[in-house]
Amino acid sequence: MSYFLHIDKSAAKTIKSLDRTTINRILRRLKELLQDPLDPRLSDPVEMSEEGERKSRVGNWRIFYEIDDDARTVNVTAVRPRGRAYRKF
Repeated sequence: MSYFLHIDKSAAKTIKSLDRTTINRILRRLKELLQDPLDPRLSDPVEMSEEGERKSRVGNWRIFYEIDDDARTVNVTAVRPRGRAYRKF
C-alpha cells in the first residue's frame, strides 16, 4: 500500500529552482519512496537527529523526510545539496 506525499513549502521552492533533469530524478525517487519509505536501498536514518527522520540520496542532492504511518504520509522537510545538507543537524 502506498503513502501520500506532502512537501513542505521550502522544499518545494528548492525543487522548483533546480534544472529539469534533477527535478525529474527527485520526482522519480519520491515516487519510489511512496511505495516503501523504509526501503534501505533508497534511504537511511539521519544520524544525530530527531527520531524518525530519514534521508535519500539523489546524485549530489539529499531529500530529508519523515514518515507518519498513521496517516500513511511521507512529509518531505528539506531538499539540499550534499555540501549544505547536514549543517542543520
